[in-house]
Amino acid sequence: MTELIAVITITLLAVISPGPDFAMVTRNSLMLSRRAGVLTALGIGLGVLVHVTYTLVGVGLLIQQSLWLFNTIKLVGAVWLVYLGVKMLRSRAGGTPVDRRVIPLSDIAAMRTGFLTNVLNPKTTIFIVSLFMQVVGPETPLAVQIGYGAFISVAHMAWFSLVALGFSAGAVRERLLAVRHWIDRVFGGLLVVFGLLLAATGGNR
Repeated sequence: MTELIAVITITLLAVISPGPDFAMVTRNSLMLSRRAGVLTALGIGLGVLVHVTYTLVGVGLLIQQSLWLFNTIKLVGAVWLVYLGVKMLRSRAGGTPVDRRVIPLSDIAAMRTGFLTNVLNPKTTIFIVSLFMQVVGPETPLAVQIGYGAFISVAHMAWFSLVALGFSAGAVRERLLAVRHWIDRVFGGLLVVFGLLLAATGGNR
Protein backbone atom coordinates (compact mmCIF):
# COMPACT_ATOMS: atom_id res chain seq x y z
CA MET A 1 0.00 0.00 0.00
CA THR A 2 2.85 2.39 0.80
CA GLU A 3 4.44 1.65 -2.56
CA LEU A 4 1.13 2.28 -4.36
CA ILE A 5 0.61 5.60 -2.60
CA ALA A 6 4.17 6.64 -3.47
CA VAL A 7 3.70 5.75 -7.15
CA ILE A 8 0.41 7.65 -7.35
CA THR A 9 1.72 10.72 -5.53
CA ILE A 10 4.99 10.98 -7.48
CA THR A 11 3.19 10.38 -10.77
CA LEU A 12 0.61 13.11 -10.17
CA LEU A 13 3.29 15.61 -9.16
CA ALA A 14 5.37 14.76 -12.22
CA VAL A 15 2.42 14.94 -14.61
CA ILE A 16 1.23 18.40 -13.58
CA SER A 17 4.72 19.95 -13.58
CA PRO A 18 5.24 22.25 -16.61
CA GLY A 19 7.37 20.93 -19.44
CA PRO A 20 7.45 20.22 -23.20
CA ASP A 21 4.35 17.99 -23.02
CA PHE A 22 2.30 20.77 -21.43
CA ALA A 23 3.57 23.35 -23.93
CA MET A 24 2.74 21.14 -26.92
CA VAL A 25 -0.77 20.21 -25.75
CA THR A 26 -1.57 23.81 -24.87
CA ARG A 27 -0.31 25.09 -28.21
CA ASN A 28 -2.19 22.53 -30.28
CA SER A 29 -5.40 23.10 -28.30
CA LEU A 30 -5.23 26.87 -28.72
CA MET A 31 -3.97 27.05 -32.26
CA LEU A 32 -5.58 24.01 -33.84
CA SER A 33 -8.57 22.42 -32.12
CA ARG A 34 -9.81 20.54 -29.09
CA ARG A 35 -9.51 17.30 -31.06
CA ALA A 36 -5.88 18.01 -31.92
CA GLY A 37 -5.10 18.76 -28.29
CA VAL A 38 -6.73 15.57 -27.00
CA LEU A 39 -4.99 13.46 -29.66
CA THR A 40 -1.68 15.07 -28.69
CA ALA A 41 -2.44 14.04 -25.10
CA LEU A 42 -3.12 10.46 -26.23
CA GLY A 43 0.19 10.44 -28.08
CA ILE A 44 1.93 11.55 -24.88
CA GLY A 45 0.34 8.65 -23.02
CA LEU A 46 1.58 6.22 -25.67
CA GLY A 47 5.06 7.70 -25.35
CA VAL A 48 4.96 7.00 -21.62
CA LEU A 49 4.23 3.33 -22.39
CA VAL A 50 7.48 3.18 -24.38
CA HIS A 51 9.45 4.40 -21.35
CA VAL A 52 7.64 1.93 -19.11
CA THR A 53 8.24 -0.97 -21.50
CA TYR A 54 11.99 -0.55 -21.85
CA THR A 55 12.29 -0.01 -18.11
CA LEU A 56 10.46 -3.24 -17.34
CA VAL A 57 12.57 -5.28 -19.79
CA GLY A 58 15.81 -4.00 -18.25
CA VAL A 59 16.89 -1.38 -20.79
CA GLY A 60 16.13 1.28 -18.20
CA LEU A 61 18.90 -0.08 -16.01
CA LEU A 62 21.29 0.12 -18.98
CA ILE A 63 20.31 3.74 -19.57
CA GLN A 64 20.81 4.49 -15.89
CA GLN A 65 24.29 2.96 -15.89
CA SER A 66 25.49 4.14 -19.31
CA LEU A 67 26.34 7.83 -19.36
CA TRP A 68 26.94 7.99 -23.13
CA LEU A 69 23.61 6.31 -23.91
CA PHE A 70 21.76 8.64 -21.58
CA ASN A 71 23.48 11.69 -23.09
CA THR A 72 22.68 10.46 -26.61
CA ILE A 73 18.99 10.19 -25.75
CA LYS A 74 19.12 13.59 -24.11
CA LEU A 75 20.78 15.19 -27.15
CA VAL A 76 18.24 13.70 -29.56
CA GLY A 77 15.42 14.97 -27.36
CA ALA A 78 16.98 18.43 -27.17
CA VAL A 79 17.34 18.62 -30.96
CA TRP A 80 13.69 17.59 -31.42
CA LEU A 81 12.45 20.28 -29.02
CA VAL A 82 14.60 22.98 -30.63
CA TYR A 83 13.40 21.89 -34.09
CA LEU A 84 9.74 22.19 -33.04
CA GLY A 85 10.42 25.51 -31.33
CA VAL A 86 12.16 27.04 -34.33
CA LYS A 87 9.25 26.03 -36.58
CA MET A 88 6.86 27.87 -34.26
CA LEU A 89 9.14 30.89 -33.96
CA ARG A 90 8.99 31.32 -37.74
CA SER A 91 5.22 31.81 -37.58
CA ARG A 92 4.14 35.00 -39.30
CA ALA A 93 1.13 37.24 -38.99
CA GLY A 94 -1.39 36.89 -41.77
CA GLY A 95 -2.67 39.85 -43.76
CA THR A 96 -6.30 38.67 -43.67
CA PRO A 97 -8.45 36.48 -41.46
CA VAL A 98 -8.11 33.72 -44.05
CA ASP A 99 -4.34 33.95 -43.88
CA ARG A 100 -4.47 33.55 -40.13
CA ARG A 101 -6.22 30.22 -40.25
CA VAL A 102 -4.14 27.36 -38.98
CA ILE A 103 -3.49 24.42 -41.26
CA PRO A 104 -5.02 21.51 -39.33
CA LEU A 105 -3.03 18.45 -38.39
CA SER A 106 -4.34 15.02 -39.25
CA ASP A 107 -5.31 12.81 -36.33
CA ILE A 108 -2.19 10.70 -36.86
CA ALA A 109 0.05 13.78 -37.07
CA ALA A 110 -1.36 15.25 -33.85
CA MET A 111 -0.89 11.96 -32.02
CA ARG A 112 2.61 11.55 -33.48
CA THR A 113 3.59 15.02 -32.27
CA GLY A 114 2.58 14.17 -28.71
CA PHE A 115 4.23 10.75 -28.92
CA LEU A 116 7.58 12.07 -30.14
CA THR A 117 7.56 15.00 -27.74
CA ASN A 118 7.23 12.59 -24.83
CA VAL A 119 9.28 9.63 -26.01
CA LEU A 120 12.25 11.90 -26.83
CA ASN A 121 11.98 13.79 -23.54
CA PRO A 122 14.81 12.64 -21.24
CA LYS A 123 12.95 14.08 -18.25
CA THR A 124 10.36 11.34 -18.73
CA THR A 125 13.17 8.79 -19.07
CA ILE A 126 14.61 9.92 -15.73
CA PHE A 127 11.20 9.92 -14.08
CA ILE A 128 10.14 6.44 -15.20
CA VAL A 129 13.51 4.76 -14.65
CA SER A 130 13.98 6.36 -11.22
CA LEU A 131 10.45 5.48 -10.15
CA PHE A 132 10.81 1.81 -11.01
CA MET A 133 14.37 1.50 -9.75
CA GLN A 134 14.01 3.37 -6.47
CA VAL A 135 10.34 3.28 -5.45
CA VAL A 136 9.04 0.00 -6.86
CA GLY A 137 10.61 -2.93 -5.01
CA PRO A 138 12.23 -5.83 -6.90
CA GLU A 139 9.85 -8.21 -5.14
CA THR A 140 6.81 -6.46 -6.63
CA PRO A 141 5.07 -8.87 -9.06
CA LEU A 142 5.45 -8.08 -12.76
CA ALA A 143 1.68 -7.81 -13.16
CA VAL A 144 1.60 -5.09 -10.51
CA GLN A 145 4.49 -3.25 -12.16
CA ILE A 146 2.63 -3.37 -15.47
CA GLY A 147 -0.38 -1.96 -13.63
CA TYR A 148 1.77 0.90 -12.33
CA GLY A 149 2.94 1.60 -15.87
CA ALA A 150 -0.63 1.61 -17.17
CA PHE A 151 -1.64 4.03 -14.41
CA ILE A 152 1.22 6.40 -15.25
CA SER A 153 0.22 6.37 -18.94
CA VAL A 154 -3.47 6.92 -18.20
CA ALA A 155 -2.63 9.71 -15.74
CA HIS A 156 -0.72 11.52 -18.49
CA MET A 157 -3.56 11.04 -20.97
CA ALA A 158 -6.19 12.22 -18.49
CA TRP A 159 -4.31 15.29 -17.27
CA PHE A 160 -3.30 16.54 -20.70
CA SER A 161 -6.76 15.82 -22.10
CA LEU A 162 -8.12 18.11 -19.35
CA VAL A 163 -5.52 20.70 -20.36
CA ALA A 164 -6.66 20.37 -23.98
CA LEU A 165 -10.31 20.77 -23.02
CA GLY A 166 -9.55 23.81 -20.90
CA PHE A 167 -7.46 25.68 -23.46
CA SER A 168 -9.77 24.95 -26.40
CA ALA A 169 -12.98 26.20 -24.79
CA GLY A 170 -14.97 29.38 -25.18
CA ALA A 171 -14.60 32.79 -26.74
CA VAL A 172 -11.14 33.27 -25.23
CA ARG A 173 -9.72 30.88 -27.80
CA GLU A 174 -11.36 32.83 -30.63
CA ARG A 175 -9.73 36.04 -29.42
CA LEU A 176 -6.37 34.36 -29.06
CA LEU A 177 -6.52 33.06 -32.63
CA ALA A 178 -6.30 36.65 -33.80
CA VAL A 179 -2.78 36.81 -32.40
CA ARG A 180 -1.89 33.16 -33.05
CA HIS A 181 1.51 34.00 -34.53
CA TRP A 182 2.59 35.58 -31.24
CA ILE A 183 1.32 32.61 -29.25
CA ASP A 184 3.16 30.28 -31.62
CA ARG A 185 6.32 32.29 -31.02
CA VAL A 186 5.88 32.17 -27.23
CA PHE A 187 5.45 28.39 -27.17
CA GLY A 188 8.19 28.00 -29.77
CA GLY A 189 10.51 30.00 -27.54
CA LEU A 190 9.60 27.82 -24.56
CA LEU A 191 10.41 24.64 -26.49
CA VAL A 192 13.74 26.07 -27.65
CA VAL A 193 14.57 26.99 -24.04
CA PHE A 194 13.62 23.49 -22.85
CA GLY A 195 15.81 21.98 -25.56
CA LEU A 196 18.80 24.21 -24.84
CA LEU A 197 18.54 23.54 -21.10
CA LEU A 198 18.57 19.80 -21.76
CA ALA A 199 21.58 20.09 -24.03
CA ALA A 200 23.42 22.36 -21.56
CA THR A 201 23.15 19.96 -18.61
CA GLY A 202 26.07 17.94 -19.96
CA GLY A 203 26.56 14.60 -18.24
CA ASN A 204 24.37 15.39 -15.25
CA ARG A 205 21.33 13.22 -14.50
